[in-house]
Amino acid sequence: MVPGLIFIFNYIGPGLGGGVITAVLGFLASIFLALFAIIWYPIKKLIEKLKNKKTDENRHN
Repeated sequence: MVPGLIFIFNYIGPGLGGGVITAVLGFLASIFLALFAIIWYPIKKLIEKLKNKKTDENRHN
């Protein structure tokens, strides 16, 4: 045995494995959705502002 190296052989059952996979996917999805929200909402407000500006120009003509 090499000092400092510990080999651990464990069985991860389907319940624990499924829970780990779900937790990891949930974590990644939350990061993706947070980034999407940070990027999308300012763009959405800009689009609404441009639409309102265009509508105001049409009312004055």
